[in-house]
Amino acid sequence: MRAFAVLALTGLTLAACGERAEPAAPTPAERVSAVNPASDAEASVPAAPTADQLRRICQAGLAAIHGQRAADIQIDGLEGRVVNASWRAPVDGGRRRAQCRVDGDLVTWKPVDVTDPAQDRWMNRAGDPVTRFALDGETVTIDQTLPDGRADQTAVAVPDEGGN
Repeated sequence: MRAFAVLALTGLTLAACGERAEPAAPTPAERVSAVNPASDAEASVPAAPTADQLRRICQAGLAAIHGQRAADIQIDGLEGRVVNASWRAPVDGGRRRAQCRVDGDLVTWKPVDVTDPAQDRWMNRAGDPVTRFALDGETVTIDQTLPDGRADQTAVAVPDEGGN
């Protein structure tokens, strides 16, 4: 019996000496979505945008995400900090609808009126593209990073309509 216990303990000890599994490397989108470390030179999170800035950021962001012109994205309303938008569907001429919100410098969107319940969610999961913005006067610069690491930048002029 004692020999069995010694053999069992030896087996457990040797099993524990095996190679440790390395944590999986983050995907390009996860690296981009990681919070930037704070700096003395700039705030780590931009100030909350005004309602007019929120509309402009979402108009430019949804245009870049969906391959539309910013002028074709119609802002239908604002519910708190969520922008409701729509645009003409390029294939069938119907209307596509989405909601948009801004979290720090991230633009997050959600399709509305989708038939697939799995798509009825905010597009902010690890496998989703990461969309960031920078606001400079009437220009909204949208940076998108796809899960495979490809990146695209679009600068869109979106006029200030509300004077906020």
